[in-house]
Amino acid sequence: MKIGLISLGCPKNLVDSEVMLGLAQQAGHELTRDAADAEVLVVNTCAFIDKAKQESVDAILEMAELKKSGRCRTLVVAGCMAERYRAELQEQIPEIDAIIGTGQVPEIVSVLGGAAPGGGGPAVIPLLRANGEPVGALSPLHTGQALPSYIYDADTPRLLATPRHYAYVKIAEGCDYKCAFCIIPTLRGHYRSRTAPSILREADTLVANGVKELLLISQDTSFYGIDRGERGALARLLRSLDRVDGLEWIRMLYLYPTTIGDDVLDAIADSAKVCRYIDLPLQHASDSVLKRMKRPGTRAGYERLLDRIRQRVPGVALRTTFIVGFPGETEHDFQELQDFVDTVKFDHIGVFTYSHEDGTSAHALADDVPAKTKQRRYERLMEAQQRHVAGAQAGRIGRHVRILVDGPSDEHELVLRGRLEGQAPDIDPVVYLTDCNPADIPTGTFIEAEIVGSQSYDLIARPLSVTTTV
Repeated sequence: MKIGLISLGCPKNLVDSEVMLGLAQQAGHELTRDAADAEVLVVNTCAFIDKAKQESVDAILEMAELKKSGRCRTLVVAGCMAERYRAELQEQIPEIDAIIGTGQVPEIVSVLGGAAPGGGGPAVIPLLRANGEPVGALSPLHTGQALPSYIYDADTPRLLATPRHYAYVKIAEGCDYKCAFCIIPTLRGHYRSRTAPSILREADTLVANGVKELLLISQDTSFYGIDRGERGALARLLRSLDRVDGLEWIRMLYLYPTTIGDDVLDAIADSAKVCRYIDLPLQHASDSVLKRMKRPGTRAGYERLLDRIRQRVPGVALRTTFIVGFPGETEHDFQELQDFVDTVKFDHIGVFTYSHEDGTSAHALADDVPAKTKQRRYERLMEAQQRHVAGAQAGRIGRHVRILVDGPSDEHELVLRGRLEGQAPDIDPVVYLTDCNPADIPTGTFIEAEIVGSQSYDLIARPLSVTTTV
């Protein structure tokens, strides 16, 4: 059958989508990018915040309409929303034929009817509790159910949905923290690390197929190995990956302020291929808000940590995320956060307005910050970041830098889009390459370039020479 898949949400969800695609292809099915041409449509959903849930629902409804009018015979919903709202989805969108939770990724093969093409239609998986019992009136909290435990390994088929030159590698799954605003532990289960040999074998396979940059991801990447009693595992993994022939960049996302140790910082500083880039979601800087969020640390502790990072990893790019409008956040709390941003001067920040989510402990708190106030605080924080970025960009003019070319730009047919070592794909600003013939610089090429200007958060550069080719 022809399979079409829509993947929503974070890179961790994208890896699950790639595994489902790989399993479907291995089972003999054909993949298509044209949803209207698909006989089976799979929507891999996100349910982290209201906006993500709405995007997921919209995508499901759009595919349900295609099922009514097109070739589609089977609509499958997977991912975090499927894990969280199984019964509700089936009741409210009867066009859904199967639901696959986050711990049921391999079941996509059963849904598609196994490995025999033309075998007479898909075998639909019924809606089940995680313990195997049929669903009745299931609450969104999945109270009393076993948590998901699945995680893929190096032998799992996987079809990359990213450009050929970079790939995400999920080194662990789940989370053991109890942050007040987060539902992920319920949706993804307890933290569980993959073994280093499995990750290294996957890295070798990816590099052999043209991948130049690996992005290591999990809910808390710096906790890697600790659940297995392997202290120092992440630093050792980085040093091992640094020796993989053909690999150019190793990037880590989603580190945690209490688990990033000096051994990891030293591994970053010592390694030729590990990007001097640290993504460290802090969420806030007011001690009182952090306490209500059930986040560890204090503003003073965060400032000491960030100073230590910069001392041990010279030239490091720092990225973080913040939530504004958390229950009880006062103007004084927000001002402390803004002062923190002005003091630390992060290279990149992401800001979210608080979303009141059922199933989290924060849901018991009154959502007492008005929506207009949340939005205003979001804008003020981004304005503070823009002031810092403008100053930092001015200081980069004239510098010679190494850039990884990600492909043609949407801005203009004669402009390429690329990234510095301190920029991750999709979430960070980019570098636009002008004064070049795009046909002469293939996607996945590393080039030397000169920074000649800026445009909002992005930089503008002109190529000097090609240093590494695909």
